[in-house]
Amino acid sequence: MRLALGLKEPGLVPTMGALHEGHLSLIRRSAAENSRTVVSIFVNPLQFNDARDLETYPRTFDRDIQLAEEAGADIIFAPTPALLYPEGFGTAVTVAGLADRWEGAVRPGHFTGVTTVVSKLFNIVDPANAYFGEKDYQQLAIIRRMHADLNWFGEIIGCPTVRDHDGLALSSRNSRLSVEQRQIAPIVPRTLFTLRDRANAGDHNAASVIEHGLALLAQEPSIEVDYLAIVDPETLEPVKEILPGSRALIAVKLGPIRLIDNLALLEPPQ
Repeated sequence: MRLALGLKEPGLVPTMGALHEGHLSLIRRSAAENSRTVVSIFVNPLQFNDARDLETYPRTFDRDIQLAEEAGADIIFAPTPALLYPEGFGTAVTVAGLADRWEGAVRPGHFTGVTTVVSKLFNIVDPANAYFGEKDYQQLAIIRRMHADLNWFGEIIGCPTVRDHDGLALSSRNSRLSVEQRQIAPIVPRTLFTLRDRANAGDHNAASVIEHGLALLAQEPSIEVDYLAIVDPETLEPVKEILPGSRALIAVKLGPIRLIDNLALLEPPQ
């Protein structure tokens, strides 16, 4: 299966729907940089290791189409699971190393689901450029590695995280937060911003900075920390010394909702 797009290679924005301003910023950038923009809307069952999470994932298809078209999408590709994974489907694409830590350790099989569906989208759309948000930084690093390893045409373009007025990274799952949880959630970006400030102030010892961040998170008893790490931006391996570009990664649980975020350290505030 391949989309018949003629000789003009499009931009691709892969999504799982429930579009928000973060997605729309990717679509607008693609529309500005490519002759056509394809937006895929597909809640990918392979990347959910919790059936309840798949069942409760927000689905707002009609609204998504309207928002995507207003942002500049030319083509909406919304396949069914049976179309992408027909009976007898048995192939998976994996990226060793980068997918083993952090989200990969907490959510076994998640990134195999991501890389498998994205590889199918690349084959179907054959994009000149594909756009992904930095909010899912580990996912972006993995897709870049897969794209390079498999010698695909085009470029992977990472776009800055879009945040709400209080710093919380926009995510489709934010809609599932209760009013009380939504008031608590900004502790996640506040912690990252504090870590950046501490590193910029001269504390380049990763263990010291992480300890400070964990102490901040411990002040909110409803937060359960999955991980807080400072890593090399390309290998995602933990670092001992914070260098320009070092990335802080965080994942927490707030009730049943997982929130992930990240921030480059030793850089001035945006």
